[in-house]
Amino acid sequence: MNAKKVLMLVGVALVLFYVITQPSQAAEAVQGILGWLEDGAEAIITFVRNLFS
Repeated sequence: MNAKKVLMLVGVALVLFYVITQPSQAAEAVQGILGWLEDGAEAIITFVRNLFS
């Protein structure tokens, strides 16, 4: 196995462990990430609207 595949499997295992052992904290983390992505998308949309108006 190459190193990339091993690191990917370890990452997936850690995420699954976190979700199974601490589901509330995992949900809050995902909500935080999605909120951050939403804010970024809104900023880009605002920029493009202002650019072409």
